[in-house]
Amino acid sequence: MSIKPDRWIRHMAQTHGMIEPFVEGQVRAGVVSYGLSSFGYDIRVADEFRIFTPATGQLSVIDPKAIDDRAMVPYRGEVCIIPPNSFALARTVEYFRIPRNVLTICLGKSTYARCGIIVNVTPFEPEWEGYVTIEISNTTPLPAKIYANEGIAQVIFFEGEAPETSYADRKGKYQGQHGITLPRL
Repeated sequence: MSIKPDRWIRHMAQTHGMIEPFVEGQVRAGVVSYGLSSFGYDIRVADEFRIFTPATGQLSVIDPKAIDDRAMVPYRGEVCIIPPNSFALARTVEYFRIPRNVLTICLGKSTYARCGIIVNVTPFEPEWEGYVTIEISNTTPLPAKIYANEGIAQVIFFEGEAPETSYADRKGKYQGQHGITLPRL
């Protein structure tokens, strides 16, 4: 399995629609950077968020098998404030179509990590497609700002032999997601 460079990412985005919209270079001036880098692609967070709040008074435990969507308050805006020691879900600006012989790993950007803001995204499996749901944790005792339409994480692409069964073949539960997708069974 090999890590793929900028020219491969550009080719796959431009000729196979792997990343849409695709930004050919790094956009950096006055923003958390995004776009194509040497060995990855820095994704942007859209202006749609779901912010966790226990304010419903009904929650005693978070259950990934039965999430109470009232705990995730919808918010849309250019800046999202995540409460102290809390988290939000968001989605990418970019839509991805992962080739059958590719797996990606996504890591949070250091600009946010250095402020105690941790980004988690699970791997994009072979033949998965959709907007990426992003988990953003504020590990600090203070509110944290997230800037919409700016960089949030970097996707690294690994190419190998095509698997026997892809995400699409097994009809994965997050295939083709368009908005922020809460946990599903």
